[in-house]
Amino acid sequence: MTTSPTPDTRIGDAQTGTSLDADVIVVGGGNAAFTAAHAAAERGRKVLLLEKAPRDAFGGNSYYTAGATRIAHAGLEDLQDFIEPDERHAVTEVPAYSAADYTADLVRVTDGRNDPELTEGLVQEAAPNLRWLQSLGLKYRLMYERQAYQREDGSYLFWGGLHVGNVGGGEGLMHDHVRVAEQLGTEVRYGQDVTGLVVEEGQVKGVTVRQEDGSLQELHAESVILGAGGFESNAEWRREHLGEGWENAKVRGTPFNNGDMIAAGLEIGAQKAGHWSTCHSTQWDAFTPNNESNRELTNRLTRQSYPLGIIVNTEGQRFVDEGEDFRNYTYAKFGREILKQPGSVAYQIFDAPLRAMLRSEEYEMPGITVAEAGTLEELAEKIGIAPEALTGTVQDYNGSIDTTVPWDPTVKDGRRAETTPVKSNWATPLTEGPFYAYAVTCGITFTFGGLKSDTHGRVLDAEGEHISGLYVCGEMLGGLFAGNYPGGSGLAAGVVFGRRAGTLA
Repeated sequence: MTTSPTPDTRIGDAQTGTSLDADVIVVGGGNAAFTAAHAAAERGRKVLLLEKAPRDAFGGNSYYTAGATRIAHAGLEDLQDFIEPDERHAVTEVPAYSAADYTADLVRVTDGRNDPELTEGLVQEAAPNLRWLQSLGLKYRLMYERQAYQREDGSYLFWGGLHVGNVGGGEGLMHDHVRVAEQLGTEVRYGQDVTGLVVEEGQVKGVTVRQEDGSLQELHAESVILGAGGFESNAEWRREHLGEGWENAKVRGTPFNNGDMIAAGLEIGAQKAGHWSTCHSTQWDAFTPNNESNRELTNRLTRQSYPLGIIVNTEGQRFVDEGEDFRNYTYAKFGREILKQPGSVAYQIFDAPLRAMLRSEEYEMPGITVAEAGTLEELAEKIGIAPEALTGTVQDYNGSIDTTVPWDPTVKDGRRAETTPVKSNWATPLTEGPFYAYAVTCGITFTFGGLKSDTHGRVLDAEGEHISGLYVCGEMLGGLFAGNYPGGSGLAAGVVFGRRAGTLA
Protein backbone atom coordinates (compact mmCIF):
# COMPACT_ATOMS: atom_id res chain seq x y z
CA MET A 1 0.00 0.00 0.00
CA THR A 2 1.51 3.31 -1.06
CA THR A 3 1.91 6.16 1.38
CA SER A 4 2.78 9.06 -0.93
CA PRO A 5 1.54 10.28 -4.32
CA THR A 6 3.37 9.47 -7.53
CA PRO A 7 3.08 11.59 -10.69
CA ASP A 8 1.68 8.85 -12.90
CA THR A 9 -1.32 8.20 -10.63
CA ARG A 10 -2.99 11.58 -11.21
CA ILE A 11 -6.10 11.64 -13.38
CA GLY A 12 -7.99 14.38 -15.12
CA ASP A 13 -11.35 15.99 -14.43
CA ALA A 14 -13.13 16.06 -17.77
CA GLN A 15 -15.30 19.04 -16.78
CA THR A 16 -12.63 21.39 -15.43
CA GLY A 17 -9.40 20.00 -16.78
CA THR A 18 -8.04 19.91 -13.23
CA SER A 19 -5.51 17.19 -12.49
CA LEU A 20 -7.07 14.92 -9.85
CA ASP A 21 -5.33 12.94 -7.13
CA ALA A 22 -8.23 10.49 -6.98
CA ASP A 23 -11.84 10.05 -8.03
CA VAL A 24 -12.90 9.87 -4.39
CA ILE A 25 -11.12 11.16 -1.28
CA VAL A 26 -12.22 9.64 2.03
CA VAL A 27 -11.27 11.56 5.18
CA GLY A 28 -11.05 9.33 8.26
CA GLY A 29 -9.73 5.92 9.14
CA GLY A 30 -12.35 3.99 11.10
CA ASN A 31 -15.00 1.44 10.18
CA ALA A 32 -17.29 3.88 8.34
CA ALA A 33 -14.49 5.50 6.33
CA PHE A 34 -13.01 2.19 5.21
CA THR A 35 -16.46 0.82 4.36
CA ALA A 36 -17.08 3.85 2.16
CA ALA A 37 -13.69 3.36 0.51
CA HIS A 38 -14.45 -0.31 -0.22
CA ALA A 39 -17.82 0.57 -1.78
CA ALA A 40 -16.25 3.20 -4.04
CA ALA A 41 -13.30 1.01 -5.00
CA GLU A 42 -15.61 -1.88 -5.90
CA ARG A 43 -17.19 0.43 -8.48
CA GLY A 44 -13.82 0.99 -10.08
CA ARG A 45 -13.26 4.39 -8.54
CA LYS A 46 -9.72 5.45 -7.67
CA VAL A 47 -9.87 6.02 -3.93
CA LEU A 48 -7.51 7.93 -1.65
CA LEU A 49 -8.11 7.55 2.11
CA LEU A 50 -6.55 10.15 4.40
CA GLU A 51 -6.10 9.20 8.07
CA LYS A 52 -5.02 11.84 10.57
CA ALA A 53 -3.38 9.37 12.92
CA PRO A 54 0.08 7.95 12.23
CA ARG A 55 0.23 4.36 11.03
CA ASP A 56 0.88 2.97 14.52
CA ALA A 57 -2.29 4.65 15.83
CA PHE A 58 -4.59 3.67 12.94
CA GLY A 59 -8.20 2.54 13.17
CA GLY A 60 -10.16 5.50 14.52
CA ASN A 61 -12.62 4.84 17.33
CA SER A 62 -13.45 1.48 15.77
CA TYR A 63 -10.10 0.04 16.88
CA TYR A 64 -11.07 0.59 20.53
CA THR A 65 -14.43 -1.20 20.33
CA ALA A 66 -15.31 -4.82 21.02
CA GLY A 67 -16.48 -5.09 17.41
CA ALA A 68 -20.12 -5.68 18.39
CA THR A 69 -22.50 -4.92 15.53
CA ARG A 70 -26.28 -4.86 15.95
CA ILE A 71 -28.26 -6.40 13.08
CA ALA A 72 -31.79 -7.73 12.58
CA HIS A 73 -31.93 -11.51 12.09
CA ALA A 74 -34.16 -14.54 12.48
CA GLY A 75 -31.98 -16.52 14.89
CA LEU A 76 -28.87 -18.67 14.76
CA GLU A 77 -29.76 -20.49 11.54
CA ASP A 78 -30.12 -17.15 9.80
CA LEU A 79 -26.61 -16.11 10.87
CA GLN A 80 -24.60 -19.23 10.10
CA ASP A 81 -23.92 -18.36 6.46
CA PHE A 82 -21.49 -15.56 7.41
CA ILE A 83 -20.29 -16.13 10.99
CA GLU A 84 -17.28 -18.28 11.87
CA PRO A 85 -18.11 -21.89 12.82
CA ASP A 86 -17.98 -22.77 16.51
CA GLU A 87 -18.62 -26.12 18.16
CA ARG A 88 -20.78 -24.32 20.74
CA HIS A 89 -23.36 -23.47 18.06
CA ALA A 90 -24.88 -26.93 18.52
CA VAL A 91 -25.91 -26.06 22.09
CA THR A 92 -26.67 -22.37 21.58
CA GLU A 93 -29.95 -20.49 21.48
CA VAL A 94 -29.94 -17.10 19.74
CA PRO A 95 -33.35 -15.43 19.95
CA ALA A 96 -34.53 -13.75 16.76
CA TYR A 97 -34.14 -9.97 16.64
CA SER A 98 -36.53 -8.52 14.10
CA ALA A 99 -36.40 -5.25 12.19
CA ALA A 100 -39.38 -4.14 14.27
CA ASP A 101 -37.45 -4.93 17.47
CA TYR A 102 -34.45 -2.94 16.22
CA THR A 103 -36.58 0.06 15.31
CA ALA A 104 -38.46 -0.03 18.61
CA ASP A 105 -35.19 -0.13 20.55
CA LEU A 106 -33.84 2.92 18.70
CA VAL A 107 -37.03 4.87 19.30
CA ARG A 108 -37.19 3.84 22.95
CA VAL A 109 -33.62 4.61 24.02
CA THR A 110 -33.47 7.93 22.13
CA ASP A 111 -36.91 9.03 23.41
CA GLY A 112 -38.10 9.21 19.82
CA ARG A 113 -35.44 11.70 18.72
CA ASN A 114 -33.93 9.37 16.10
CA ASP A 115 -34.39 10.25 12.42
CA PRO A 116 -36.97 7.73 11.11
CA GLU A 117 -35.58 7.56 7.56
CA LEU A 118 -32.01 6.99 8.72
CA THR A 119 -33.34 4.43 11.18
CA GLU A 120 -35.11 2.51 8.43
CA GLY A 121 -31.95 2.36 6.35
CA LEU A 122 -29.90 1.17 9.30
CA VAL A 123 -32.36 -1.50 10.35
CA GLN A 124 -32.97 -2.90 6.87
CA GLU A 125 -29.41 -2.86 5.56
CA ALA A 126 -27.14 -3.71 8.51
CA ALA A 127 -27.36 -7.49 8.08
CA PRO A 128 -26.91 -7.66 4.28
CA ASN A 129 -24.02 -5.23 4.52
CA LEU A 130 -22.22 -7.41 7.07
CA ARG A 131 -22.58 -10.28 4.61
CA TRP A 132 -21.08 -8.04 1.92
CA LEU A 133 -18.12 -7.16 4.13
CA GLN A 134 -17.67 -10.82 5.02
CA SER A 135 -17.53 -11.61 1.30
CA LEU A 136 -14.69 -9.07 1.00
CA GLY A 137 -12.72 -10.66 3.83
CA LEU A 138 -13.99 -9.37 7.18
CA LYS A 139 -14.69 -12.07 9.77
CA TYR A 140 -17.65 -12.28 12.18
CA ARG A 141 -18.62 -14.54 15.09
CA LEU A 142 -21.08 -14.93 17.93
CA MET A 143 -20.01 -12.92 20.99
CA TYR A 144 -20.25 -15.62 23.67
CA GLU A 145 -18.11 -13.85 26.26
CA ARG A 146 -20.14 -10.64 26.13
CA GLN A 147 -23.71 -11.50 25.16
CA ALA A 148 -24.47 -15.01 26.41
CA TYR A 149 -24.86 -16.86 29.69
CA GLN A 150 -24.10 -20.55 30.04
CA ARG A 151 -27.00 -22.47 31.56
CA GLU A 152 -26.80 -25.31 34.05
CA ASP A 153 -27.19 -27.94 31.30
CA GLY A 154 -24.14 -26.52 29.48
CA SER A 155 -26.11 -24.76 26.75
CA TYR A 156 -25.81 -21.05 25.94
CA LEU A 157 -28.53 -18.41 25.73
CA PHE A 158 -27.90 -15.06 24.04
CA TRP A 159 -29.67 -11.93 25.24
CA GLY A 160 -30.13 -8.21 24.59
CA GLY A 161 -30.50 -8.19 20.79
CA LEU A 162 -26.75 -7.82 20.19
CA HIS A 163 -25.20 -11.10 19.14
CA VAL A 164 -22.64 -10.69 16.33
CA GLY A 165 -19.17 -9.16 16.47
CA ASN A 166 -15.87 -9.13 14.64
CA VAL A 167 -13.26 -11.82 15.13
CA GLY A 168 -10.53 -10.10 17.12
CA GLY A 169 -12.83 -7.30 18.29
CA GLY A 170 -12.16 -3.77 17.11
CA GLU A 171 -8.51 -4.55 16.42
CA GLY A 172 -9.48 -7.47 14.19
CA LEU A 173 -12.11 -5.34 12.47
CA MET A 174 -9.63 -2.63 11.52
CA HIS A 175 -6.83 -4.99 10.50
CA ASP A 176 -9.35 -6.70 8.21
CA HIS A 177 -10.43 -3.34 6.75
CA VAL A 178 -6.85 -2.32 5.99
CA ARG A 179 -6.15 -5.64 4.27
CA VAL A 180 -9.31 -5.39 2.14
CA ALA A 181 -8.46 -1.79 1.17
CA GLU A 182 -5.07 -2.95 -0.07
CA GLN A 183 -6.65 -5.77 -2.06
CA LEU A 184 -9.08 -3.32 -3.69
CA GLY A 185 -6.30 -0.90 -4.63
CA THR A 186 -7.22 1.92 -2.24
CA GLU A 187 -4.32 4.21 -1.38
CA VAL A 188 -4.13 4.94 2.35
CA ARG A 189 -2.03 7.80 3.68
CA TYR A 190 -1.42 8.20 7.41
CA GLY A 191 -0.49 11.31 9.36
CA GLN A 192 -2.69 13.47 7.13
CA ASP A 193 -3.87 16.62 8.93
CA VAL A 194 -6.84 17.56 6.75
CA THR A 195 -7.83 21.11 7.61
CA GLY A 196 -10.55 22.09 5.16
CA LEU A 197 -12.48 21.50 1.97
CA VAL A 198 -11.68 22.80 -1.52
CA VAL A 199 -14.76 24.34 -3.14
CA GLU A 200 -14.85 25.35 -6.80
CA GLU A 201 -17.97 26.94 -8.33
CA GLY A 202 -20.17 25.56 -5.54
CA GLN A 203 -18.79 22.03 -5.71
CA VAL A 204 -16.51 20.28 -3.24
CA LYS A 205 -13.49 19.27 -5.30
CA GLY A 206 -10.97 18.19 -2.70
CA VAL A 207 -9.32 18.90 0.63
CA THR A 208 -6.47 20.90 2.12
CA VAL A 209 -3.79 19.06 4.08
CA ARG A 210 -1.36 20.74 6.48
CA GLN A 211 2.22 19.69 5.85
CA GLU A 212 4.93 19.24 8.49
CA ASP A 213 6.34 22.70 7.73
CA GLY A 214 2.90 24.28 8.25
CA SER A 215 2.14 24.85 4.58
CA LEU A 216 -1.13 23.67 3.02
CA GLN A 217 -1.38 21.24 0.12
CA GLU A 218 -4.53 20.81 -1.95
CA LEU A 219 -5.61 17.34 -3.01
CA HIS A 220 -8.30 17.17 -5.67
CA ALA A 221 -11.05 14.64 -6.39
CA GLU A 222 -14.50 14.46 -7.94
CA SER A 223 -16.01 13.99 -4.49
CA VAL A 224 -15.10 13.83 -0.80
CA ILE A 225 -16.53 11.52 1.87
CA LEU A 226 -16.17 12.70 5.47
CA GLY A 227 -15.85 9.88 7.99
CA ALA A 228 -13.55 11.52 10.53
CA GLY A 229 -15.60 11.03 13.71
CA GLY A 230 -17.13 13.41 16.21
CA PHE A 231 -15.59 15.95 18.58
CA GLU A 232 -15.18 13.82 21.72
CA SER A 233 -11.41 14.36 21.97
CA ASN A 234 -11.80 18.16 21.93
CA ALA A 235 -12.17 19.23 25.58
CA GLU A 236 -13.16 22.78 24.60
CA TRP A 237 -15.95 21.60 22.32
CA ARG A 238 -17.12 19.08 24.93
CA ARG A 239 -17.51 21.84 27.48
CA GLU A 240 -19.22 24.13 24.96
CA HIS A 241 -21.73 21.63 23.59
CA LEU A 242 -22.15 18.98 26.32
CA GLY A 243 -21.80 21.26 29.32
CA GLU A 244 -19.53 22.13 32.20
CA GLY A 245 -17.62 19.18 33.60
CA TRP A 246 -17.42 17.29 30.34
CA GLU A 247 -13.89 18.54 29.84
CA ASN A 248 -12.99 16.08 32.62
CA ALA A 249 -14.32 12.98 30.85
CA LYS A 250 -11.86 10.29 29.84
CA VAL A 251 -11.48 9.75 26.09
CA ARG A 252 -12.00 6.03 25.49
CA GLY A 253 -11.01 5.93 21.85
CA THR A 254 -8.83 7.76 19.37
CA PRO A 255 -7.37 11.12 20.48
CA PHE A 256 -7.67 12.43 16.90
CA ASN A 257 -11.46 12.99 16.72
CA ASN A 258 -11.45 16.72 17.49
CA GLY A 259 -14.26 17.97 15.26
CA ASP A 260 -12.06 19.60 12.60
CA MET A 261 -13.96 18.10 9.68
CA ILE A 262 -17.33 18.92 11.24
CA ALA A 263 -16.08 22.51 11.45
CA ALA A 264 -14.88 22.32 7.83
CA GLY A 265 -18.33 21.21 6.70
CA LEU A 266 -20.09 23.92 8.67
CA GLU A 267 -17.69 26.52 7.24
CA ILE A 268 -18.86 25.84 3.68
CA GLY A 269 -22.54 25.91 4.64
CA ALA A 270 -23.41 22.40 5.80
CA GLN A 271 -26.37 22.11 8.13
CA LYS A 272 -26.04 20.76 11.66
CA ALA A 273 -27.95 17.65 12.66
CA GLY A 274 -28.33 15.37 15.63
CA HIS A 275 -28.28 15.97 19.35
CA TRP A 276 -25.20 18.10 20.00
CA SER A 277 -25.66 18.21 23.77
CA THR A 278 -25.45 14.43 24.33
CA CYS A 279 -23.01 11.63 23.60
CA HIS A 280 -22.15 7.99 24.11
CA SER A 281 -20.45 7.72 27.50
CA THR A 282 -19.91 4.67 29.63
CA GLN A 283 -18.50 3.48 32.95
CA TRP A 284 -14.73 3.48 32.64
CA ASP A 285 -11.91 2.45 34.96
CA ALA A 286 -11.29 5.53 37.08
CA PHE A 287 -7.73 5.20 38.29
CA THR A 288 -5.80 2.71 36.14
CA PRO A 289 -2.75 4.51 34.68
CA ASN A 290 -3.03 5.33 30.98
CA ASN A 291 -6.81 5.06 31.03
CA GLU A 292 -7.32 7.17 27.90
CA SER A 293 -6.81 6.01 24.30
CA ASN A 294 -5.12 2.85 25.54
CA ARG A 295 -4.36 0.74 22.44
CA GLU A 296 -3.29 -2.28 24.47
CA LEU A 297 -6.35 -2.59 26.70
CA THR A 298 -8.82 -0.77 24.36
CA ASN A 299 -12.36 -1.77 25.39
CA ARG A 300 -11.23 -3.79 28.42
CA LEU A 301 -11.26 -0.61 30.52
CA THR A 302 -15.07 -0.59 30.43
CA ARG A 303 -17.01 -2.06 33.36
CA GLN A 304 -20.28 -3.46 32.03
CA SER A 305 -21.45 -6.13 34.44
CA TYR A 306 -23.05 -3.45 36.61
CA PRO A 307 -26.68 -4.72 36.18
CA LEU A 308 -25.77 -7.61 38.49
CA GLY A 309 -24.78 -5.43 41.46
CA ILE A 310 -25.22 -1.85 42.62
CA ILE A 311 -23.44 1.43 41.87
CA VAL A 312 -22.76 3.96 44.64
CA ASN A 313 -21.15 7.37 44.65
CA THR A 314 -18.37 8.49 46.99
CA GLU A 315 -21.03 9.24 49.63
CA GLY A 316 -22.20 5.62 49.55
CA GLN A 317 -25.51 6.43 47.84
CA ARG A 318 -27.07 4.73 44.82
CA PHE A 319 -28.13 7.14 42.05
CA VAL A 320 -29.29 5.06 39.03
CA ASP A 321 -31.52 2.08 38.35
CA GLU A 322 -28.81 -0.46 37.52
CA GLY A 323 -31.45 -2.93 36.33
CA GLU A 324 -33.48 -0.53 34.21
CA ASP A 325 -32.79 -2.62 31.11
CA PHE A 326 -30.17 -4.91 29.60
CA ARG A 327 -26.78 -3.22 29.74
CA ASN A 328 -26.88 -2.87 25.91
CA TYR A 329 -29.54 -0.18 26.36
CA THR A 330 -28.16 1.69 29.39
CA TYR A 331 -24.36 1.60 29.31
CA ALA A 332 -24.02 4.47 26.83
CA LYS A 333 -25.80 6.89 29.18
CA PHE A 334 -24.58 5.90 32.64
CA GLY A 335 -21.20 7.57 32.16
CA ARG A 336 -23.07 10.87 32.06
CA GLU A 337 -24.72 10.09 35.39
CA ILE A 338 -21.38 9.31 37.03
CA LEU A 339 -19.92 12.59 35.74
CA LYS A 340 -22.60 14.38 37.83
CA GLN A 341 -21.53 12.66 41.05
CA PRO A 342 -19.03 14.11 43.59
CA GLY A 343 -15.57 13.88 42.07
CA SER A 344 -17.08 12.25 38.94
CA VAL A 345 -16.30 8.85 40.49
CA ALA A 346 -18.50 5.94 41.54
CA TYR A 347 -18.06 2.32 42.66
CA GLN A 348 -19.65 -0.85 41.34
CA ILE A 349 -20.28 -3.15 44.32
CA PHE A 350 -20.53 -6.96 44.13
CA ASP A 351 -20.39 -9.83 46.60
CA ALA A 352 -18.60 -13.16 46.10
CA PRO A 353 -21.32 -15.03 44.15
CA LEU A 354 -21.78 -12.11 41.75
CA ARG A 355 -18.04 -11.65 41.32
CA ALA A 356 -17.89 -15.07 39.69
CA MET A 357 -20.31 -13.89 36.99
CA LEU A 358 -18.47 -10.71 35.92
CA ARG A 359 -17.04 -10.45 32.43
CA SER A 360 -13.51 -11.80 32.67
CA GLU A 361 -12.17 -9.63 29.84
CA GLU A 362 -13.14 -6.47 31.75
CA TYR A 363 -12.85 -7.41 35.42
CA GLU A 364 -9.66 -9.45 35.29
CA MET A 365 -7.51 -7.11 33.20
CA PRO A 366 -4.00 -6.05 34.27
CA GLY A 367 -3.83 -3.22 36.80
CA ILE A 368 -7.58 -3.00 37.34
CA THR A 369 -8.85 -0.53 39.95
CA VAL A 370 -10.50 -2.79 42.52
CA ALA A 371 -10.80 -3.03 46.30
CA GLU A 372 -11.59 -6.32 48.06
CA ALA A 373 -12.55 -6.90 51.69
CA GLY A 374 -14.15 -9.52 53.90
CA THR A 375 -16.84 -7.14 55.16
CA LEU A 376 -18.69 -4.13 53.78
CA GLU A 377 -17.28 -1.96 56.57
CA GLU A 378 -13.72 -2.84 55.57
CA LEU A 379 -14.55 -2.31 51.91
CA ALA A 380 -15.94 1.15 52.65
CA GLU A 381 -12.79 2.15 54.50
CA LYS A 382 -10.61 0.97 51.61
CA ILE A 383 -12.44 3.17 49.09
CA GLY A 384 -12.86 6.20 51.34
CA ILE A 385 -16.61 5.95 51.97
CA ALA A 386 -18.09 6.30 55.45
CA PRO A 387 -18.78 2.69 56.54
CA GLU A 388 -22.20 3.51 57.97
CA ALA A 389 -23.22 5.11 54.65
CA LEU A 390 -22.30 2.09 52.51
CA THR A 391 -23.67 -0.50 54.94
CA GLY A 392 -26.90 1.48 55.30
CA THR A 393 -27.36 1.62 51.52
CA VAL A 394 -26.71 -2.11 51.13
CA GLN A 395 -28.99 -3.05 54.04
CA ASP A 396 -31.81 -0.94 52.61
CA TYR A 397 -31.27 -2.47 49.18
CA ASN A 398 -31.10 -6.04 50.47
CA GLY A 399 -34.21 -5.65 52.59
CA SER A 400 -36.32 -4.24 49.74
CA ILE A 401 -35.89 -7.20 47.35
CA ASP A 402 -38.75 -9.61 46.72
CA THR A 403 -36.69 -12.81 46.75
CA THR A 404 -39.74 -14.92 45.88
CA VAL A 405 -39.33 -13.75 42.26
CA PRO A 406 -36.85 -16.00 40.40
CA TRP A 407 -33.54 -14.32 39.50
CA ASP A 408 -32.57 -14.74 35.82
CA PRO A 409 -29.91 -12.53 34.18
CA THR A 410 -30.86 -13.73 30.65
CA VAL A 411 -34.26 -12.00 30.72
CA LYS A 412 -35.72 -8.88 32.31
CA ASP A 413 -36.84 -10.89 35.31
CA GLY A 414 -38.79 -8.19 37.17
CA ARG A 415 -37.00 -9.00 40.42
CA ARG A 416 -37.06 -5.54 41.93
CA ALA A 417 -35.52 -3.72 44.82
CA GLU A 418 -38.23 -1.34 46.04
CA THR A 419 -35.85 1.31 47.31
CA THR A 420 -34.77 4.73 46.04
CA PRO A 421 -33.88 4.65 43.25
CA VAL A 422 -35.65 1.41 42.44
CA LYS A 423 -33.73 -1.42 40.82
CA SER A 424 -36.14 -2.83 38.24
CA ASN A 425 -34.50 -6.17 37.42
CA TRP A 426 -31.82 -8.59 38.67
CA ALA A 427 -31.87 -7.43 42.29
CA THR A 428 -30.13 -9.91 44.54
CA PRO A 429 -28.95 -9.37 48.13
CA LEU A 430 -25.28 -8.56 48.66
CA THR A 431 -24.52 -10.76 51.65
CA GLU A 432 -21.58 -13.07 51.08
CA GLY A 433 -17.99 -11.87 51.41
CA PRO A 434 -15.54 -11.12 50.14
CA PHE A 435 -17.02 -7.93 48.72
CA TYR A 436 -15.61 -6.02 45.74
CA ALA A 437 -15.65 -2.36 44.65
CA TYR A 438 -14.60 -1.27 41.15
CA ALA A 439 -13.91 2.45 40.75
CA VAL A 440 -15.48 3.94 37.61
CA THR A 441 -15.69 7.35 36.01
CA CYS A 442 -17.13 8.74 32.77
CA GLY A 443 -15.52 7.50 29.58
CA ILE A 444 -16.68 9.33 26.46
CA THR A 445 -16.94 7.30 23.25
CA PHE A 446 -18.45 9.56 20.61
CA THR A 447 -20.67 12.60 20.27
CA PHE A 448 -24.16 12.54 18.77
CA GLY A 449 -24.07 15.90 16.97
CA GLY A 450 -22.84 16.09 13.38
CA LEU A 451 -23.68 17.12 9.84
CA LYS A 452 -27.05 16.86 8.15
CA SER A 453 -27.38 14.55 5.16
CA ASP A 454 -30.01 12.75 3.17
CA THR A 455 -30.35 9.00 3.64
CA HIS A 456 -27.48 8.32 1.24
CA GLY A 457 -24.91 10.51 2.93
CA ARG A 458 -25.17 13.56 0.65
CA VAL A 459 -24.48 16.56 2.89
CA LEU A 460 -27.24 19.18 2.97
CA ASP A 461 -26.99 22.94 3.30
CA ALA A 462 -29.29 25.25 5.29
CA GLU A 463 -31.91 25.13 2.50
CA GLY A 464 -31.88 21.35 2.43
CA GLU A 465 -30.03 21.17 -0.88
CA HIS A 466 -27.16 18.82 -1.58
CA ILE A 467 -23.68 20.29 -1.34
CA SER A 468 -22.36 18.85 -4.56
CA GLY A 469 -19.46 16.46 -4.15
CA LEU A 470 -19.68 16.16 -0.35
CA TYR A 471 -20.77 13.06 1.59
CA VAL A 472 -20.73 12.07 5.26
CA CYS A 473 -20.85 8.82 7.23
CA GLY A 474 -20.03 7.35 10.63
CA GLU A 475 -20.02 9.41 13.80
CA MET A 476 -19.99 12.65 11.77
CA LEU A 477 -23.49 11.84 10.51
CA GLY A 478 -25.99 13.48 12.85
CA GLY A 479 -29.55 12.33 13.45
CA LEU A 480 -29.52 8.68 14.42
CA PHE A 481 -28.82 8.93 18.14
CA ALA A 482 -29.81 11.24 21.00
CA GLY A 483 -29.15 10.86 24.70
CA ASN A 484 -28.48 7.14 24.35
CA TYR A 485 -28.15 4.40 21.76
CA PRO A 486 -28.57 0.62 21.51
CA GLY A 487 -25.19 -1.08 21.86
CA GLY A 488 -23.64 -2.12 18.56
CA SER A 489 -25.69 0.24 16.42
CA GLY A 490 -22.77 2.64 15.95
CA LEU A 491 -20.62 0.17 14.00
CA ALA A 492 -23.73 -0.97 12.13
CA ALA A 493 -24.50 2.62 11.10
CA GLY A 494 -20.93 3.09 9.94
CA VAL A 495 -21.29 0.08 7.66
CA VAL A 496 -24.69 1.05 6.25
CA PHE A 497 -24.09 4.74 5.61
CA GLY A 498 -20.44 4.26 4.71
CA ARG A 499 -21.48 1.88 1.96
CA ARG A 500 -24.28 4.17 0.80
CA ALA A 501 -21.91 7.13 0.53
CA GLY A 502 -19.24 5.09 -1.24
CA THR A 503 -21.78 3.74 -3.69
CA LEU A 504 -22.66 7.27 -4.86
CA ALA A 505 -19.38 9.17 -4.55
